[in-house]
Amino acid sequence: MILDTNALSAFVDGDSGVGGALRGLNWVAIPVIVLGEFRYGIAGSRHRSTYEAWLEAHLRHFSVLAVTEETTVTYAELRVALKRSGRPIPSNDAWIAALALQHGMPVLSRDSHFDSVSGLERRSW
Repeated sequence: MILDTNALSAFVDGDSGVGGALRGLNWVAIPVIVLGEFRYGIAGSRHRSTYEAWLEAHLRHFSVLAVTEETTVTYAELRVALKRSGRPIPSNDAWIAALALQHGMPVLSRDSHFDSVSGLERRSW
């Protein structure tokens, strides 16, 4: 399972729905894009030290997926397909979708625009 930024934030904040969706999974991944978005969000948070401490303690339990040359091919193809269909999605979400497709994993997200990506499974909580 791959987490998007909202799912990661909800998990860190103790959302039981996200916890339930992840329970029993052997492998949960955070795209490097999501990690960057999360760090950006906590940089301005009044709870910055709490979130940074959580990352320090728990990030090692997740795989961090890096963008590779292979990812760029998938990214470009899906962006073109979505543009042609008239259903583009935000650029960072396209990177997350490309990584999910590359690794054959579903994305945990409440963002329904992921449903426009052919071959991508989105799960919600």
